[in-house]
Amino acid sequence: MAEERKKGKMFEPEKFIQKQVHEIRERIGDGKAVIAVSGGVDSTVCAVLTHRAVGDQLVAVFIDDGLMREGEAEQVTNFFKTMNINTRLVDAADEFFDALKGIVDPEEKRKAFRNTFYSVLARVVREENASHLIQGTIAADVVETVKGIKTQHNILEQIGIDPESYGLTIVEPLREIYKHEVREVARSLGLPPEFSERQPFPGPGLATRILGEVTPERVEIERRATKIVEEETSDIESFQSMAVLMNDRATGVREGKRAFGCIIVVRLVKSKDAITAEAVNVPWEVLKRIDRRITTEIPEVVHVLYSLTDKPPATIEFQ
Repeated sequence: MAEERKKGKMFEPEKFIQKQVHEIRERIGDGKAVIAVSGGVDSTVCAVLTHRAVGDQLVAVFIDDGLMREGEAEQVTNFFKTMNINTRLVDAADEFFDALKGIVDPEEKRKAFRNTFYSVLARVVREENASHLIQGTIAADVVETVKGIKTQHNILEQIGIDPESYGLTIVEPLREIYKHEVREVARSLGLPPEFSERQPFPGPGLATRILGEVTPERVEIERRATKIVEEETSDIESFQSMAVLMNDRATGVREGKRAFGCIIVVRLVKSKDAITAEAVNVPWEVLKRIDRRITTEIPEVVHVLYSLTDKPPATIEFQ
């Protein structure tokens, strides 16, 4: 697939679907497969492709890590149930917060998340007696891991996890295509826009957008800020829109008194493949509305900033 694009051939989603359904069916055979779904377009497309290939041999698992956006667990699991895909919701929030306690280094947080994620997933795999794990790895994940830009939690062989130690065969249907091509596949599969056009969301969830220690209290601040940013920018074209909770605190004024509070950074970027990105020129009135809502509805926050830096030199996410 990648070689064909280098030769200038157009990406054809229907042919890609046919090819992947056949290959998935061949690889899984009579076995049972598990996929961890997040609601993102990558894992959703993988789940639908695999279900087309092997039907009830697939179990879609949503691991509620306590780091997702408001109402996300219910929305995602309900969608897969309407698709007649076997679906499980696993509550593991306490395990993730225990693993993240006291950690402030971004890479260490990713490792703690990853280890907990695969510990929980391995438990589910054993319970389901599955032999195959479906991964939503895309080309950009592979590129950034190889270049050392950041560790992706789903590139197993490159982060020291041996799939065979879990008794699993890994299947990665999207490994050779980029995000915009995944969206083309999603549309061809007939997925609704809330999934086919869904903005990328980091594997470690809101933990990626919290600088410093990840606690239930800080996640709640970040969750509320995220909801406001997404609501207020829903009609602005962007690849990703986000709120980021900084680790530092700033001086503010509450009820006429000096108060130290949180700092939220708002970031919107345009991108095609996540390899490069450009900051979006958000209208001033939208930014002021976001500022008013965040500082009013989240009293812990006293400063709201906007991120102007492209990728490179920045990355899309702050960590």
